[in-house]
Amino acid sequence: MPDLKKRYSQWMQGRYGGNDKLNLFLLGAFLVLIVIAALLQLRILDIPAFLVLIYAYYRILSKNIEARVAENQKFELGLEKVFGIFQSPEKKSARRIYRIFPCPQCGQKLRIPKGHGKVSVTCPKCHKEFMKRS
Repeated sequence: MPDLKKRYSQWMQGRYGGNDKLNLFLLGAFLVLIVIAALLQLRILDIPAFLVLIYAYYRILSKNIEARVAENQKFELGLEKVFGIFQSPEKKSARRIYRIFPCPQCGQKLRIPKGHGKVSVTCPKCHKEFMKRS
C-alpha cells in the first residue's frame, strides 16, 4: 500500500492539484446540479453536472499551472466585482492596503500598512505598545 501512495505522489508531481476557489465553486456547482436533478427527477441536468465535474478534474490534473492560476485569479476578480458592490469604496481600498487590528487594551481600531512583517504598534488613544504581523 505505501508503494501505491508513493506512485500516486510521483504521478501528481508537477500537476496543479486545484485546491482553489474556482475548483471549490465547480465542485459545489456539481453537487447542487446533481441534487436538483435527483429531487426534481430531471435527467437532463446530469449532463451539465458531469461536464462541470470533468472540467474540475481537468483543472486538478493539469500540468499548465500558470493557466490554472490565471483562471482562478479571473474568477476571484469576478467574485470581488460581484460582492464588492455591497462595500463602501473606502472600505475596499483600505482592505487592499492596510490591515486593521483592535488595540488589546482599549479596543481602538488601528490601521497598519500591509507587507511590513512584524511591527511594533502604539495605540494613539491609550498609548499601549504591542506587536502585530502586517
